[in-house]
Amino acid sequence: MKEKQHIHILGICGTAMAAIASLAKEAGFDVTGSDSGIYPPMSDYLESLSIPVQPFSEENLDPAPDIVIIGNAMSRGNVEVETTLNRGLSYLSGPEFIGKYILPNRHAIVVAGTHGKTTTSSIMAHLLEEAGFNPGFMIGGIPENFGGGARAGVGEYFVLEGDEYDTAFFDKRSKFLHYRARTLILNNLEYDHADIFPDLEAIKTQFHHLIRTIPESGNIIVNGDDPNLIDVLSRGSWTPLTFFARLGHESAQWQWESITPDGSHFRLYQHGKCVIEARWQMIGIHNVANACAVAAATIPDIDMSTIKDAFESFSGIRRRMTLVGEAGGIRVFDDFAHHPTAITGMVSAAKHAMKTDGKLWVIVEPRSNTMRSKVHQDRLPRCFDDADRVIFASTPERNLQPHELLDTEQVCSLIGDHAVVLPDVASIIEYVVSDSMSGDDLLILSNGAFGGIHQKLLQRLMKNL
Repeated sequence: MKEKQHIHILGICGTAMAAIASLAKEAGFDVTGSDSGIYPPMSDYLESLSIPVQPFSEENLDPAPDIVIIGNAMSRGNVEVETTLNRGLSYLSGPEFIGKYILPNRHAIVVAGTHGKTTTSSIMAHLLEEAGFNPGFMIGGIPENFGGGARAGVGEYFVLEGDEYDTAFFDKRSKFLHYRARTLILNNLEYDHADIFPDLEAIKTQFHHLIRTIPESGNIIVNGDDPNLIDVLSRGSWTPLTFFARLGHESAQWQWESITPDGSHFRLYQHGKCVIEARWQMIGIHNVANACAVAAATIPDIDMSTIKDAFESFSGIRRRMTLVGEAGGIRVFDDFAHHPTAITGMVSAAKHAMKTDGKLWVIVEPRSNTMRSKVHQDRLPRCFDDADRVIFASTPERNLQPHELLDTEQVCSLIGDHAVVLPDVASIIEYVVSDSMSGDDLLILSNGAFGGIHQKLLQRLMKNL
């Protein structure tokens, strides 16, 4: 690579692309970028890295960069996409850039699955850091122990969240196929991303493509409780397998059990022997399974006491059951859950973790393409058994026909009289303020900003004191 090779990133203000920008900067590239929505906090973050960002314009490609990285959100018709193609400039997707320029000579640990990727990869990166391996990582969230979602690191290991979403408008393979995994963690597999995959079988195909790329000298860590993963493996595997599962699954080398209903105290077993008992800040039975996956994937040089200490010092991930604030004894939490399995687990964990006899409010924004559709129409009503109040925001159409949209009125009707649909953030806030009281917990579920509801709700509660 010549000194200060120039890369230009289209869609740089997206979370994943900004992470790639920071890794490229650390790797010695001269980095510029462009986007349509350039505003804090991402604009501030990129400025702190001394990465100039401009609105989309063909002038951003003068002089021609050595490589144009085209983000997943970019499509034909974008002025810089068209200029790149018309001029015959060299271009790559973000995942392909990572595979070609960041991961060579590194041991890539890739975490894949419908749920738990961010948490599991964050725990793994923290463990490697605590063990002195100085890992690199690229994670689709912000691990609180690091304060950022990506860094190059200088050690052998590089941890990646392996997303099954497609790579770019010109590459419809799943992103994780570019990451050259040597250690692969398979957490679970369900139907998701209805805008990309027609059915579960299509996702299974991508996962089997991934399994085909893992070397014989590598390792695949598999959730033995997940029948869909077992089905994918039955199509062929050429790599040693390590299984983890709930206690009682006799064929799994690693097993887990939660001592408390909220998952904050747990035990891990290896070949039937309890090797770790830990208490940590995380809640949720699903997170105990994530911890077990990390322990099962750990390199031999790390002893059990170090693993236990890393679990207990793990500070969590931003937007994963994050306490945003408290007003008048009412706590407001933010969580990213936007799939029925994740919602069920988080609602149950939140209720069991409550320290009062107050009500658990769950406020849901159906925002992702899958959540806005009818794909999970029948499953969603069963996700809120532990909630005392449930509020759904109205479902935005956004490229879906009315008959394709999630029927939130029907969902709430099946949940019960304690569930309602409200049209906007303002009406949700007024509804909550009118009936909430000290001791209540408000759990807000969205994979977006949800109109700034978290701070607006806290401000309104403060005024009501």
